[in-house]
Amino acid sequence: MGAMDIVERLAGASRIGLGLAAVGRPGYINLGRATDLPAERSVEAMRARAHELLDRAYAAGVRYVDVARSYGRAEEFLAQWLHARPDADDVVVGSKWGYTYTAGWRVDAEVHETKDHGVATFTRQLGETRALLGDRLDLYQIHSVTPDSPALHDTGLHRRLADLSAAGTVVGLSTSGPAQAETVRAALGVRVDGRPLFRSVQATWNLLEPSAGPALAEAHAAGCLVIVKEALANGRLAVGGHAPGDAAALAAALRQPWATVVLSGAATADQLASNLRAEEELTGDPARWVGLAVPADRYWADRSRLPWA
Repeated sequence: MGAMDIVERLAGASRIGLGLAAVGRPGYINLGRATDLPAERSVEAMRARAHELLDRAYAAGVRYVDVARSYGRAEEFLAQWLHARPDADDVVVGSKWGYTYTAGWRVDAEVHETKDHGVATFTRQLGETRALLGDRLDLYQIHSVTPDSPALHDTGLHRRLADLSAAGTVVGLSTSGPAQAETVRAALGVRVDGRPLFRSVQATWNLLEPSAGPALAEAHAAGCLVIVKEALANGRLAVGGHAPGDAAALAAALRQPWATVVLSGAATADQLASNLRAEEELTGDPARWVGLAVPADRYWADRSRLPWA
């Protein structure tokens, strides 16, 4: 399978995808979690919430689901839902490796995840992902690559990733930090046996932090699947009197001609329903929110200070 195969599979589906980062573990950095989630964030309660969101999203036409090894039990929750829903055989599944979940199902853990982009971590985590998702894994991405990541230069890793690609799983990466554009352009230049290695890019783009836009347009032009994450800036564009609101912020991302999928990180059924209304807001006036952008360094510094809750 290639990136264009995924695009064809998603044709006619909602361009909004569902990310399970907020419901795969008890702690995350999105605003409003105290009221969004059950007071008792047991594994059973979070599994039930994830399955409810998956049911509602699928019924609404969502066909792309995003998980990661570091999202607590997100892969497990998704795998259980897929097993219980054989009718959902048209769902496209993307996961990520490179971070290991270390919080032990605690919100107050000192360290929630650790990063390693080495071959050993790839091998271990691919095995863990395969054990849960089997042949339902369509896209496997390196999690949160930055310009200094060894994943951009490790030829041994590149060979392993190329082997995964040859076996039918699309290989990509997600980016983070103020130098996302640099990371994307470096990734576009990585080749194995003369062929581009990375066929998918998942990046943060929102009204506060649009700096990766030109590089994402280049990735799209090069034939990559482009997935937008954090379109609501971890809730900062959804709550508060001066925020545009979730549907408007998601619609801004959907308007980008290079965006294949824009992720909803909804934690409640009401949030999901509101997020999905973004596709109805595409006829609105996008100029209303011009000028919200802040320097990338400032955006990522502010994000780094968001508390896990």
